[in-house]
Amino acid sequence: MFSLIGKTAAVTGGGSGIGKAVSIALASQGAKVYVLDLQIETAKNTCTEILSTRGNAKAIACDVSNEDSVKDAFEQIDEKESNLSILVNSAGLSHIGNIEKTSVADFDRLYNVNIKGIFLTMKSALPLIVSAGGGTVINLASVAAYVGIPDRFAYSMTKGAVVGMTLAFARDHIAQNVRCNCISPGRVHTPFVDNFLQKNYPGQEAEMFEKLAKTQPIGRMGTPQEIANLVVYLASDEASFVTGSNYNIDGGFISIKM
Repeated sequence: MFSLIGKTAAVTGGGSGIGKAVSIALASQGAKVYVLDLQIETAKNTCTEILSTRGNAKAIACDVSNEDSVKDAFEQIDEKESNLSILVNSAGLSHIGNIEKTSVADFDRLYNVNIKGIFLTMKSALPLIVSAGGGTVINLASVAAYVGIPDRFAYSMTKGAVVGMTLAFARDHIAQNVRCNCISPGRVHTPFVDNFLQKNYPGQEAEMFEKLAKTQPIGRMGTPQEIANLVVYLASDEASFVTGSNYNIDGGFISIKM
């Protein structure tokens, strides 16, 4: 089950965090993976890890907020592939602050990456996926799209947009054999969390980590691998009846009231 042999995937933000775990997981199931990231060295590091286990991967520098950069990345894929069938949009930015602490520059920066970036990658990937006979798009949203979380004003806005784009895209392209779903993680332990704690709570990292972990009813943060496992399912033929859906993977954050 969940074999991706013969399939080709593109993963944005594949150089670190959830995107890295997704890239490795897809490759482990047999997919050829194009790792797209603004930081080409981190993308290459992900590819090195995949190649060390005899997987198949190639790094491409890509700024998802820049139309020319996105077009160039997918042109590179198109030149080499005739069967791109999986797109995973994992690239994204976070921001801490309510509306009073959110500048216009902050707002624009999040919009350009978290919303415009997904628009650009889906627009460039769609013709390739259709020409390959169909496939799937998986977008990373967040529980912040559904729950009011303190000091996440701009971030919540962007993730709500991701859910809306996912549903519209799924409806528009279902007749072309293109599925589209999104995943809304709760708190996941990535390098971003560690950097955030080091910057904002020096000397209190362990205490604050435990506090953040306990905001999930299950009592801990998720792992990038747990998100990647769900991506593998949604990318596989076993999920061929699934489209236009959002999956909360959040340790009960939304559904279980504590």
